[in-house]
Amino acid sequence: MRCKTLTAAAVVLMMLSAGCSTFEKVAYRPDINQGNYLTPTDVAKIQKGMTQQQVAYTLGTPMLQDPFGTQTWFYVFRQQPGHEGITQQTLTLTFNSAGVLTDIQNKPELTK
Repeated sequence: MRCKTLTAAAVVLMMLSAGCSTFEKVAYRPDINQGNYLTPTDVAKIQKGMTQQQVAYTLGTPMLQDPFGTQTWFYVFRQQPGHEGITQQTLTLTFNSAGVLTDIQNKPELTK
């Protein structure tokens, strides 16, 4: 009788602790990477005065282009490691009407 009680108590204890956060890191969660992966050396190659073709050759195609007629390109990289917080880096490039790069915004800044 005592063995059955101990077994039942052990089963109940296992079922109650199955949802605890202490076991969260035991389960595998894959890293999720989305967007344009840019290294600091890639970003350092971009300079004002470059054409859209030169930028596309250096960085690849942007993730987003402004649909409202302005010549703005967005390179977005979002990273979600398995058990860590989400990080996002956005490189915004603005071109004039002739297709020449006039402004570079890099948030948060990619550094070497």
